Amino acid sequence: MKTIKLVGVVGAGTMGAALAQKFAQENFNVILADREMSFVERGLNNISKMLEEGIEKKVFSPEQVKGYLSAIKGTARLEDLKDCDLVVEAIYENFDAKTDLFRKLSEVLRPEAIIATNTSSFSISELARSVKFPERFIGLHYFYHAAKNRLVEIIPCEMTSEEVVETARIFSVQSGKDAISCRDAYGFVVNRFFVPWLNESTKLLEEKIANIPTIEDVCLKTFGISMGPFALMNATGVPVAYHSEKTLEVFGPLYKVSEKLKDQAERNEHWDLDGEISDDEGARKKIRDRMLGVILLICSQLLDEKVCRAVDINRGARIGLQWKKGPIELMKELGHGEVKSLIAEAARLYQMELPVSVGEEHWKMSYVDLHKENHIAVITMTRPEDLNALNEEVMMQLHEKFSDADADTAIDTIFLTGTGKAFVAGADIKFFVTHIRTNTINEIEDFAAFGQKVCSGIEHSKKKVVAMINGLALGGGLELALCADVLLATPKAVMAFPETGIGIYPGLGGTQRTATKIGKSLARYLIHTGKMLTAAEAYDMGLIDAIIPVDEVPQLFSGKKAVPVLREFHLSEKLKNINDFFELNTIDKLLSHTYIAKGINDEDAEKLFKSIKRKAPIAIQIADKLIREAKGCESELDHMREIFSTKDTLLGLTSIGKKVEYSGE
Repeated sequence: MKTIKLVGVVGAGTMGAALAQKFAQENFNVILADREMSFVERGLNNISKMLEEGIEKKVFSPEQVKGYLSAIKGTARLEDLKDCDLVVEAIYENFDAKTDLFRKLSEVLRPEAIIATNTSSFSISELARSVKFPERFIGLHYFYHAAKNRLVEIIPCEMTSEEVVETARIFSVQSGKDAISCRDAYGFVVNRFFVPWLNESTKLLEEKIANIPTIEDVCLKTFGISMGPFALMNATGVPVAYHSEKTLEVFGPLYKVSEKLKDQAERNEHWDLDGEISDDEGARKKIRDRMLGVILLICSQLLDEKVCRAVDINRGARIGLQWKKGPIELMKELGHGEVKSLIAEAARLYQMELPVSVGEEHWKMSYVDLHKENHIAVITMTRPEDLNALNEEVMMQLHEKFSDADADTAIDTIFLTGTGKAFVAGADIKFFVTHIRTNTINEIEDFAAFGQKVCSGIEHSKKKVVAMINGLALGGGLELALCADVLLATPKAVMAFPETGIGIYPGLGGTQRTATKIGKSLARYLIHTGKMLTAAEAYDMGLIDAIIPVDEVPQLFSGKKAVPVLREFHLSEKLKNINDFFELNTIDKLLSHTYIAKGINDEDAEKLFKSIKRKAPIAIQIADKLIREAKGCESELDHMREIFSTKDTLLGLTSIGKKVEYSGE
């Protein structure tokens, strides 16, 4: 597998500069190229401004920004890209300009270098014909703003080698992107339904069904978005929407560019968003139904054509477009009858065939993947749009995939890992809130009991189970990792038990397995304070067994790198003092401010007290009791109804990220 170290970006405009910035932020060396040095300098200036804003918002430190900028070199000579492992083309959407660039790059780059196009509309296979080594060519379609938006579509062409596809997947992870894969087809996944959605809004305007503010308002409410279609076109460029839609006209009448969009693009003017929002229910329903119908029809076509999976469509909208609910979730919510009716009306309007991929059997989404190779199985949590949070569906899929790997006699090692920013960022809070409000706490009890069963199966497997913590491991995520025989983490991983801060306690074995791993006193420290641990801090505490560089993770999964052996470790003086403090003081002493600050200075003791005092007292007391009594993981189930019936729990779960004062009720 090729290792990517030096990345070239050709095109220093908005997209290219953002990509160069993102790659530098993820520790790659970058060469930003354009045909004139003035363009390059403008791109570098834009990067510098973005990073300076990051300092002001306390996203980056001045030292970090200095390092990022030093990792980017600018050039107006394609020859300077000759040592790049990967070059991403990010120039304007012109087929001839792109193919001319690819011919020149083919003469400059080494035969093993990968060339990627960021085209949003052209066929990857057609572009690949201009490349000397088409097996090294691939589509990597990034989304605005590429330094912040995590989505990338990976599109291999007919000639792309499997090695290049796999390298692109690994590079996406290393560069902080969430990837979806699809077949080479015009519009790929997201633009195939998103651009016609923009176009449809202009048709509604053209037909005088409503004005722009009304269409915007209906779309905001229907799709759970913060910007409507006209505002989005203003932000990304009206001509961009026009040219993208022109490419899609091959798919039939629905995709034909409206005259309104064509005229606006030719004038290169923004849409006027001012005006009164109409409350005409008939017009509003027509807008809702048309906009939904077009989206649902196209997404069903994508499934018919096997361009991608249902989960890729949904993830593309959730991550790339920041929709609150993706098209597949919308279909499930609306139900088969209404979806079929909306699609039928859209198909009738544009005289198109009805797609067949309509119904629950076509809307299934996989959130847990299983890959087997030789003696190794890798189970990956693949719900990055929700930070891989655990709910009933995810837990069931995890159970099924782990059972499959566990029963396979050819497998001796099972890895658990995640995609995106998280390993698993806890349980799905919405699930808890829904059942508290509907007084169906028994559903929460059943979920916890099943979760404990899944975790117990992982813990007691006769295979070697390795947790590869790739990002956030919070609450239930850390509890899941603790079921493994070996806990590994990448350098940027973060671990914590935030439960007592939101009114609950760890319920998937966290009070028990943490104490087994690092002792009762340090378990009380982590669970009572909610302390966020870096990978280095977790290693020093003995919570994880090794830190693995990101670029070595694929070697672990392929068996080329051995799983580190468990080590003996010794607590630092600071951790010994914290351990002694929690060993000496009961929870009553900690909560009543009568603690004994032995081995720890008064200032640090006061910080610990204040941290614990901010937590929900009932949750703290139950967690403390469970840790001290050490009756096993199932003992956590005994207090589920008690904790989820408290006012504090509902307050905490509905106030995530806000400062709250708990009453102890």
